[in-house]
Amino acid sequence: MRILLTNDDGIHAPGLKVLREIAAQLSDDVWVVAPAEEQSAASRGVSLHNPVTARRLEDKVFAVS
Repeated sequence: MRILLTNDDGIHAPGLKVLREIAAQLSDDVWVVAPAEEQSAASRGVSLHNPVTARRLEDKVFAVS
C-alpha cells in the first residue's frame, strides 16, 4: 500500500516526522511531499511569478517551494 503524507506546516514539522514513523509501520512505500516552509492559512495563495519546484531531500521525501 502506498501512503502519501503532506501538511501545511512545512517539511520539517515535528508532527510530520511522527506521522511518517507511524505510517512506516503500516507500509514500506511512504512518500512525503510538503512545503519547504510553513504555509498555514495560504489556501488561496497563487504562484504566478515564481516557479513551483520540488526538491528531493531523501528517498520519497520532497520539499515544494
